[in-house]
Amino acid sequence: MRNLIIAFLVICGSTVSWGQGKLSVHWEELTAADFLQGIHQSGGTCLLPFGILEKHGPHLPLGTDLLDVRHAALTAAEQEYAVVFPEYYFGQIFEAKHQPGTVAYSTHLQLELLQETTDEMARNGCKKVIIVNGHGGNESLLPFFAQSQLEKEHDYVVYVLGLVETPPGGPKKKTSMDMHAGESETSMMMISRPDLVHLDRANQQSGADQARLHLPENLYAAIWWYARFPNHYSGEGSAATQQLGEWKMNGWIKAVVESIRAVKADQTSLKLQNEFHEQSKHPADTKQ
Repeated sequence: MRNLIIAFLVICGSTVSWGQGKLSVHWEELTAADFLQGIHQSGGTCLLPFGILEKHGPHLPLGTDLLDVRHAALTAAEQEYAVVFPEYYFGQIFEAKHQPGTVAYSTHLQLELLQETTDEMARNGCKKVIIVNGHGGNESLLPFFAQSQLEKEHDYVVYVLGLVETPPGGPKKKTSMDMHAGESETSMMMISRPDLVHLDRANQQSGADQARLHLPENLYAAIWWYARFPNHYSGEGSAATQQLGEWKMNGWIKAVVESIRAVKADQTSLKLQNEFHEQSKHPADTKQ
């Protein structure tokens, strides 16, 4: 009987896999044929959730940023279909090299690998690549990478969704210092991977600001983070709650869903990108 059903599906040109009610949003879970259907269904829109491997206080896993951003991206893609690239953690984290478990790749490798990754995604049909950032240390790297796409012509567009601000309302926070592995980030891990949260360890180290560097507000020095938070911990993870985590994670997921829909509807960016490159070949001819 099963063979008859399979034959019927083949004759009808069905691309739905046996035993699979709908397409997976995970790139790595799709068969080659289903991947093609996923690219078609998503309109060539693919997500690249971007995390990192670094210490997150004494109580959260090294992959916190990666786990959180993938949870947000995968959940959003289930609501508004897009193909989600596998785990990606090859970003900027030099400021945590003194802590165990941190993997900090060289600057040139970060940029080269990301370029080749988006190039390969596009070669496979992802003509609209949304990089969803989950790590504060990438907030300068990713806009720079996106801007560098204008260096030469591409047949695809890179979009960057930076860290999402928590929507107003929701549970009131208990702490004011809350930058890394503190109340907010710990709360979100209670949603994405509660099994990896060790709340009983949250007070084993201090997440207080050590304030060891005194420079004018607009004067930047790379050592600023280490000067303030040598334990690579900012805040009080013990203050976390599941309610706060749900509020923040749902806001993040909503922002990703809205970004997917906006990118799917965008028919302008690639046209303007091509127009820009054409004019760049002959700047002396550009109308003034």
